[in-house]
Amino acid sequence: MTRFEPDRGLTGRMVATMFLLGLLYVAFMAVLIAVGTQAIVVAVIAVGFLLAQYFLSDRIALFAMHGREVSPQEAPELHGVIDRLSALADMPKPRVAIADSDVPNAFATGRNQKNAVVCVTTGLLRRLEPEELEGVLAHELSHVAHRDVAVMTIASFLGVLAGLITRFTLYSGLGRSRNQNGPPIGLIILLVSGIVYAVSFLLTRLLSRYRELAADRAGALLTQRPSALASALTKVNGEIARIPTRDLRANQAFNAFFFVPALSRASIATLFATHPPLDRRLEQLARISAELGRR
Repeated sequence: MTRFEPDRGLTGRMVATMFLLGLLYVAFMAVLIAVGTQAIVVAVIAVGFLLAQYFLSDRIALFAMHGREVSPQEAPELHGVIDRLSALADMPKPRVAIADSDVPNAFATGRNQKNAVVCVTTGLLRRLEPEELEGVLAHELSHVAHRDVAVMTIASFLGVLAGLITRFTLYSGLGRSRNQNGPPIGLIILLVSGIVYAVSFLLTRLLSRYRELAADRAGALLTQRPSALASALTKVNGEIARIPTRDLRANQAFNAFFFVPALSRASIATLFATHPPLDRRLEQLARISAELGRR
């Protein structure tokens, strides 16, 4: 338990998402077994990858983002902010890391509060004022406190399982085989995998958008300064729009975990977005500010 505002809506959505994904993959495995795929072998491989990602998610993310852990001596101001917020939230202090990237962003990862790491980019540190940085870090710490980081790590990985099983089946030669008087097994697996991936994609996107709103709300209530977070959101979105698309695409894989998406275009349908629209986030923060002013 922490002093972050609890969010029953987020908890309910996380439980529902994991339950639906579980049902989806049980059905997926049943279809594969029915058509003769060696599903047990594939499942063992998939579970092995899942466990590796779950227990090593912090190291994998830092490696991919070229981030490194920094000591209080190397980054005293950053550590100072996280020290204050951790004490205010009554939660263990996460490890602190910095990624050498001009893209202004931040993310949190790790399977639980004791193994969490919060990483900020050098671009974010250069652009934000201290109170804005505090708002962003409170947002990231709320992800850790709400445990949605671990849920997103698992949920995002499950979408890979469909592709893994498809490749295994096709490369093993099963995809070229055919049931008696029936369609090719490879075609069945390809169609089912596509459906599984699409449903997983939509479920994780829906959860991702809500968790960002929940983190904004919890972070703003913890610091009691929603305007600082709103200022950071506005500034970071504006700065990202001026960064070359080539650089943003290099970070796009982390969109679901970033403070704001590294690559976001108006032409992308809201249904496929990892984050809610900026206007909606700012509107929520404005309401919180008004509520705090009436207390």
